[in-house]
Amino acid sequence: MLKSISTALFSAITVFWGGAAPVAETTLQSFNLPGAPATEHSPRQPTLALMMQRARGAERNTPVLYIHGATFPAENSIFFRFGGRSWADALNAAGFSVWGLDFAGYGRSERYAEMASDIPPEGAPLGRATEAARQIERAVHTIMTETGVPKVSIIAHSWGTIAAGKFAGDHPELVDRLVLFGPIARRETLPGVPPLGPWRFITAEEQKKRFLEDVPEGELQVLIEKDFPAWMDLYLKADKTGASRTPASVKTPNGPVADLMSAWSGTLPFDPARITAPTLIVRGEWDSASNDNDVAWLKNALKSAPEVRDVKIPKATHLMHLERGREALYAASIRFLLGK
Repeated sequence: MLKSISTALFSAITVFWGGAAPVAETTLQSFNLPGAPATEHSPRQPTLALMMQRARGAERNTPVLYIHGATFPAENSIFFRFGGRSWADALNAAGFSVWGLDFAGYGRSERYAEMASDIPPEGAPLGRATEAARQIERAVHTIMTETGVPKVSIIAHSWGTIAAGKFAGDHPELVDRLVLFGPIARRETLPGVPPLGPWRFITAEEQKKRFLEDVPEGELQVLIEKDFPAWMDLYLKADKTGASRTPASVKTPNGPVADLMSAWSGTLPFDPARITAPTLIVRGEWDSASNDNDVAWLKNALKSAPEVRDVKIPKATHLMHLERGREALYAASIRFLLGK
């Protein structure tokens, strides 16, 4: 169980049926979503970073928004080039503009005031799914304004599937197609959510362990070792004091941990039956955070989705977008988003 919890918490380009082409020239554009003070009717809104990548000269009117998981931001996931090519590059090649949101407390977005201290203070976990869903709504409206589209497709990973599921259920009119990658489902294996505090440190060593621990004994490791130092350097740069801390680490909100523990205590923080968009569930064969039982439960719970596909990628874990088997993930997501 501890292993499962640890795993869960913690450019034009490719023709998937014919191999990879060199990465075409792309642009990565940053948008700042300005914050706002709390009012009588709404909580404070933090300043958020929203990034967009497209092949140079390509249209932006087929947007896909990426929602990251519990421990690292968009630049370390959909935009990071393992083996010289990223998931965003592959999506660009298929004609999509790719947008990545950093939730408050992650990446380029504003840090919570509680994260300014040197050690975690007491208090409630920061960045729960309900707040994250409101941040997704802000990003989607920005994308709609920038591109002129009435709906946006979403790819969400791990804990991000909880936040994206909440948003998709609350705003079905804004979601075109939904990809749930390594989704978190309802289980009844934990007794509840203990006091966690607002945030925690995640060390470089803990991140690397996540890439290794789910691979069965006797199987080849899936991590692309030669690219991992650059990945870790980018990860630590998200926290200004991360690399100088001993051990090197990044301050990370605990809201996602609380949401995951709630889900595995029998209370999933969103209702899958409210999702009305066509949905793809895609996960790795060795993903202990999103196993066959989880997916069977989730497929049954997605009662209102007009289409639910389930794709299991062989020899892959919860982090397969950064592993050797990532091309199969790229291909499955693109075929679904194209309606094939």
